[in-house]
Amino acid sequence: MKLSSLLKNIVLGASLVAAATSTAYAQTKYKSEYKLSLVVNTTFPWGQATTIWSDLVRERTDGRINIKVYPGTSLVQGDQTREFTGIRQGIIDMAVGSTINWSPQVRELNLFSMPFLMPDYAAVDALTQGEVGKQIFERIEKAGVIPLAWGENGYRQLSNSQRPVKTPDDLKGLKLRVVGSPLYIDTFTALGANPVQMSWADAQPALASQAVDGQENPLSIYNGSKLFNVGQKYLTLWNYVNDPLIFVVNKEVWNSWTEEDREIVRQAAIDAGKQEVVIARKGMTADDDSLLKEIQAQNVEVHHLTAEEHAAFVAATKPVYDKWKERIGTDLVELAEKAIEQRAK
Repeated sequence: MKLSSLLKNIVLGASLVAAATSTAYAQTKYKSEYKLSLVVNTTFPWGQATTIWSDLVRERTDGRINIKVYPGTSLVQGDQTREFTGIRQGIIDMAVGSTINWSPQVRELNLFSMPFLMPDYAAVDALTQGEVGKQIFERIEKAGVIPLAWGENGYRQLSNSQRPVKTPDDLKGLKLRVVGSPLYIDTFTALGANPVQMSWADAQPALASQAVDGQENPLSIYNGSKLFNVGQKYLTLWNYVNDPLIFVVNKEVWNSWTEEDREIVRQAAIDAGKQEVVIARKGMTADDDSLLKEIQAQNVEVHHLTAEEHAAFVAATKPVYDKWKERIGTDLVELAEKAIEQRAK
């Protein structure tokens, strides 16, 4: 074949590929903007996950998929427990959401809110990166939402404005803000507290006015929200639950993209999730406790539970654990318990 003919064939082939690609994108009817829901703002590690993901997707798709972050769960009027339903209905295109907030719609997600199930980060990783995580993703997809990757909000610690909490008795009578999860209501009721269901948007002014005495959240949110300035001067580190995050896309939106772009979005979510987990754990490990020191510098009284104190809280919440083990699914919970037992520390 002559060189000129060969060049013509190469050009023709490239043109056909370009035309086919262009036709594929045209048929998918991409939106000019995809709405990504977020409960907090983008300064927290959770929020940074959305920024990292959206930037990676925009860069890797050459702008074909343009994501706008909507913080404060504004797409569902600030009610974070309605977020998952909003994703299913198409009100929300994408989200990086909390397993807690979505647990009313996907009961298996309550696994991560089981009191004192996950003793350390290795236990969290054993669940999210193993067979348990796969089964939960399958359940979410059956519910009509496409799960792509895991992130992490972190271990939730307890703060209040009244007194140090070292034993279950210290919680008696305290009015504590909790998320809209029946499991959280059961847990704090069992401990003798008065749990009050409240969105995060409403929680901060309630703490400032002392309408509630305390709350539970990861230290990154406690510190980022400057809760020490609204009377939350007593902090108990008890690691009673960890709150993994999940990167998801509405099913119809997912199906509207080409296979190539789906893979780009999925890999971007995986990459963003890995980066976010590092950010979420920064300053809260034995090797780096800088965040904790920053909080203590604000005249916050911090108490680490001793092994004996920890055991008392575990015993007090055991009836709740047993009740919810059956509700979540005994097989799944036992699979999680086994994975944690066998984890590489």
